[in-house]
Amino acid sequence: MSKKYHLFEVYGIELEYMLVNTNSFKVAPIVDVLLTKKNGKITSDIENGSIAWSNELVGHVVEIKTNGPTNDLNNLAEAFHQNIIEINGLLKPLNTKLLPTASHPTMNPLKDTQLWKHSYSEVYELYNRIFDCKGHGWSNVQSTHINLPFYDDKEFEKLHAAIRIILPLIPGLCASSPILDGKITGFKDTRLEYYKTNQKEIPEMTGLVIPERVFTKADYYATIFEPIKQVIKKYDTNNILDHHFLNSRGAIARFDRNAIEIRLVDIQECPKADIAICALIIEVLKLLANEDTTSLKKQKKWLKQDLFSILNAVIKDGEAYNISNLDYLELFGIKQASNVKNVWQQLYILVKDHISKDYQNALEVIFNHGTLSTRIVNALNHDVSVKNIELVYKQLATCLEENKMFIPIS
Repeated sequence: MSKKYHLFEVYGIELEYMLVNTNSFKVAPIVDVLLTKKNGKITSDIENGSIAWSNELVGHVVEIKTNGPTNDLNNLAEAFHQNIIEINGLLKPLNTKLLPTASHPTMNPLKDTQLWKHSYSEVYELYNRIFDCKGHGWSNVQSTHINLPFYDDKEFEKLHAAIRIILPLIPGLCASSPILDGKITGFKDTRLEYYKTNQKEIPEMTGLVIPERVFTKADYYATIFEPIKQVIKKYDTNNILDHHFLNSRGAIARFDRNAIEIRLVDIQECPKADIAICALIIEVLKLLANEDTTSLKKQKKWLKQDLFSILNAVIKDGEAYNISNLDYLELFGIKQASNVKNVWQQLYILVKDHISKDYQNALEVIFNHGTLSTRIVNALNHDVSVKNIELVYKQLATCLEENKMFIPIS
């Protein structure tokens, strides 16, 4: 058991990026080559000072993350940026670079997917046998994970209640996956549209994305973990899968490290945007945990079905979705119907003073120009030819390299 921390004492942030060939623009499944170049021999994890690198399910996705808990969000974007520069430097002789956003816009997952072939591969192979991991939902999804600690059941209750309430709003702040197969999908957050049904063969694993109304460790095990463990037995005959790993809700409790991990955040065009979004979500969670806008009792009342109905609409329409459920808006002190963008802006006003100036600037780009999904579609300007899509995404790759926000030229 790792050291236990109190609410909002530290944070753990994980960012996932694609590797793409700079000539063909296709995904490049060479994370093993990247990690070998850095480490001198094949490995799945590298500690690089305050940041660590690791492999993911597929061979073209690398995860960079805080190397253990940190209490310093203000300098975190630059720490990630320096690692991105280093990774791109290692990849350059291989005609490869990192690409941001939650999905590759023209990837053919049936042809282009290669699973990680090295350590832990038996777990990935088992997943592949159960779910066939060559679909977009498995092989073409990149996200930001936010890990937040809790010390005991009392703190878990507050944190889980607050996170359940905020989950439906998240795609309206950070959707970044409007295109798949070279077409605009009609969903601002296509990654989450796939996420909902990605593990439909075993519905106990994802549930309704919004976690069940459970607020103690004992209830969590009885309601979420035990059904998963029971149903997975017939697939996992060698008992190699961990229930923490199998739970795929939009926020998952990690009792092995006393934290809850939020998984609904699409990766952005640069770390400045990613950490700014994390900072805003964390500050709003503090409001809820402190019962500044509503009581814990009212937060705990919400059923997963009611929260999911809002989330489902926001996955499609993002920041433009108009929330008319006044009982939900009242949780945030809002008294009239509002679109998701306005909800976030009103919450931002409440917490702005606790967010650094750099991150304020990044958030104000999102409020003024839309989610990254909206900005990508606007930049395409109705031209969805492969040539134009690649042109826009190459601009996004430059934003990642330079840690700058993407603002389409109007």
